[in-house]
This record gives sequence, structure tokens and C-alpha cells, in this order.
Amino acid sequence: MADFDTKAKAAIRAEVRMISGCHDAQTSADVSNVGSFQLPDPAGRAGGACTSALLNVLYRDHQASEDLSWVDTLRQMREILSSKDFEQIPQLTSSRYIDVNETMQIVKGHGAKRALLIGINYVGQNGELSGCHNDVLNIKEYLMDVLGFEEDNIMVLMDDGIHHEPTRDSILSGYRRLVAESVAGDTVFCHYSGHGGRLVDDDGDEDDGYDETLIPVDFEHAGQIRDD
Repeated sequence: MADFDTKAKAAIRAEVRMISGCHDAQTSADVSNVGSFQLPDPAGRAGGACTSALLNVLYRDHQASEDLSWVDTLRQMREILSSKDFEQIPQLTSSRYIDVNETMQIVKGHGAKRALLIGINYVGQNGELSGCHNDVLNIKEYLMDVLGFEEDNIMVLMDDGIHHEPTRDSILSGYRRLVAESVAGDTVFCHYSGHGGRLVDDDGDEDDGYDETLIPVDFEHAGQIRDD
């Protein structure tokens, strides 16, 4: 365990906590009316089931939930999803060994707080979604209202004709910008709502033989974004 932790720190300098919508083999669902998740003044009627469940746990009545552990959060999300007949099971991944019974903290310390929020509805394309823009708006409201993020430090990419388009280049540039600007003690929040995929692993680093991917709005000619 100690040897793995040492290798992880060398490979990934940041402490990363990631909540994903489901197992690799599952599919995250859209919700036609996020009001059924009792979100506070939801930014839109449609949304992702995982995002809606997470906000239901963390953000009811515009107040941050107190003393929830990581396992409490995941358990409550699963209960909410199951009660609405969604089979997906949210997952927690970390770049460090953590005690899942410790209090879930998104912001630690007093460093800068930055965010990159990506919502892709694939407007006019096959596989068009309906809730990804609303996910971003709801998450943005939570970050600003509860966690004290400043709007100037929140980068939004959406295919809504208003914000910067979530192309492959812009997504990668957004992540690179976060890395370049952030220092030890800062908090970085990344949110992605859109299609994900799997491609055959091309460098032998995946036990299951597949790379997981993000699918940008221009994937048909720019390609997908692998998790390498």
C-alpha cells in the first residue's frame, strides 16, 4: 500500500477526488424533470441523474449539508437513484488513499478556487441530449452559492451558442489552463456532462483493454479524449 501511494504521488501531484456517474459498463441517464429531485430552484427542467442526485444530497434548501462522509454521500446518491428506478451506481476514485468515512470536503484551505464546467447536448447531432446545459448551470449555482467560487474563476464550455464551444481543443486547453494557473493549496472543481465512451486501448495501460473517453462536440472529425 505504501509503495502504491508513493508511485501515485509521483505520477499525480494533486490530490484528486472524482465522483463518476456509474460503473464503466453502465450508462448515466438523463432526467426529464430535475424538479423531482427536489433541487433548490433548478436552473432547468432536464438534467443528468447523477448530477441531480449529488446536488440533492449536498444542496437542498440552498444550504451545504454538514458532516457527510464520502460514503454517506455515495450511499444517499445511490438511494435517490434507486428510488427513481435508475440502475447506475456512482463511483468514487481518488489519487490518494483516503478514509471514505471522513467528512467529504470539496474546499480545503484558503487558496484560490477555480472551476471548469463542461456541458454538451450535441445540439442537432445524433444522440442529442437535453440536460447537460442545465447540469452545468445548477453546479455553477452550487459552487457560487455554497462554496464561494467567484464567477470570474469559473470557465464554462457549452454548445448553447453563448459560451465557448466544448470542442476537443477547448476542453484540453481548459484543463491545461487549470494546471498552469493552480498551485498547492488551491481548489479545482471540474464537471463534465455529456457522452462518454470506450475505445480499444492503444498503449497497453488498461487492464480491461479499453480507454474511457470524453466525447467533445466535434468528435466526428477531432476524435474523442482518452483517459491516458
